[in-house]
Amino acid sequence: MVENMIQTNQLTKGYGQTAVLNGVDLIVPKGAVVGLMGKNGSGKTTLIKCLLGLLRIEHGTASILGCDPWNLSAAAKERIGYVPQVVNLYDWMKVENVIRYTASFYSAWDYAWSDELAKRWHVPLDKRVQTISPGQLQSLALILAIGHRPELLILDEPLASLDPIARRDVLRSLLNLSDDGSRSILFSTHISVDIERIATHVAILQGGKLAHFAELDDLKEHVKRLRVRMSQDIPKSFNVPGALRTQIEGGTALVAIPNVTDGLLENLRDRWHADIDVEDLNLDEIFLELNGDA
Repeated sequence: MVENMIQTNQLTKGYGQTAVLNGVDLIVPKGAVVGLMGKNGSGKTTLIKCLLGLLRIEHGTASILGCDPWNLSAAAKERIGYVPQVVNLYDWMKVENVIRYTASFYSAWDYAWSDELAKRWHVPLDKRVQTISPGQLQSLALILAIGHRPELLILDEPLASLDPIARRDVLRSLLNLSDDGSRSILFSTHISVDIERIATHVAILQGGKLAHFAELDDLKEHVKRLRVRMSQDIPKSFNVPGALRTQIEGGTALVAIPNVTDGLLENLRDRWHADIDVEDLNLDEIFLELNGDA
């Protein structure tokens, strides 16, 4: 039985002389919902395509459902769902026919569920694909990806064209898909609030490597902002070991730090005779701090 749905070791991929992925080590355990984050050009789409066998990796190894991505069998593909960043379907076909055609490739297609999703997400079955809106097209792509209830679902910016109400409903459906702990989801998005809603883990690509991978709750528990106040102007020599960023204005300093402990706070208070408040950060703020862009 496969315990890790995805596993890479020093995965490397580039285009010409440009390295995009430079030794990515990633493990997605069974039951995990992983939000994949990174700046534009950080390699999120390239990583996803390597995992699916759409691009051949140059160095290192990768496995998906325990299989080599470049040589996935038909049986393995039946266990995977995928929504690409750019959705291209059969424009001339009616939506209902696209769904039925796709379903014919899956022995376990859940027709009742796909029909229910189309109705709930207001995807018109009787319209031709070329006439539906971008949001409806993205919803259709999601139906095609999850109609067979895959063990592993990989999504590349799947909700960018959806309005907030539609996004929330799609996320609820993804949670329902993964709530039994036997299925995993890896999804790339710039919408950090969507990750906060459903992800169990966060993976951050930076400089061609997986710079951070942690459970979402642990990440939010450990990365904090300290607000340090002194009775006089804070000296330039002020520093906090391991700080991601320090901003000083008069008698106040803001310090972003990846691992706050009681011992650290006690040491700072004693050393600088300062009042210190610990402030929580949302995922968007944490991402900016970890990338040095706050």
